[in-house]
Amino acid sequence: MSVLFQLFFAFIQVGLFSVGGGYAAIPLIQNQIVDIHKLMTLGEFTDLITIAEMTPGPISINSATFVGTRLAGIPGAVLCTLGCIIPSFIICLTLAHFYYKYRNFSGVQTVLSALRPAVVALIASAGLSILLLGLFMSDLSGITLANFRPIETCLFIGGFFLLRKYRVNAIAIIFGTGVVGTLAYSLLGMVA
Repeated sequence: MSVLFQLFFAFIQVGLFSVGGGYAAIPLIQNQIVDIHKLMTLGEFTDLITIAEMTPGPISINSATFVGTRLAGIPGAVLCTLGCIIPSFIICLTLAHFYYKYRNFSGVQTVLSALRPAVVALIASAGLSILLLGLFMSDLSGITLANFRPIETCLFIGGFFLLRKYRVNAIAIIFGTGVVGTLAYSLLGMVA
């Protein structure tokens, strides 16, 4: 099977099963691209997710576009993006139709209430995956002290502190940590 078909069907699955929004899609994309099809290394995937988070738009679509571009150029970007969008589009149209038709039934509200914890779990899983990739360049099974990244840890703690304590704009934190991280690695490169 060609890479284009692999990518398209991988992102169809991501689009079908990423309940909870873009961040919930990240572990699914990682599973399809890194674990199952082995089209990227974990480090390459982490870099693309970082870029996808910094660019405007939904992270799942940005990720699909960047993965497709990296692996198969413009055709890959188009197919990955369409694969990610098509299932959600069809499901949303169908659910919107049924929701507006049956929204006053108590069973509908019960189902929606039951789905909330699962959505929170998917988002928490994505957050933990990103945190571990950033601090240890590994998933949960590969955490070792040798993989610990102190610069990234300091940037995370500093950014989190500024965001929570002083309510600094998230965009300023992203750019600031990018500048500080670049300077730190440049200085370490000159020292080494």
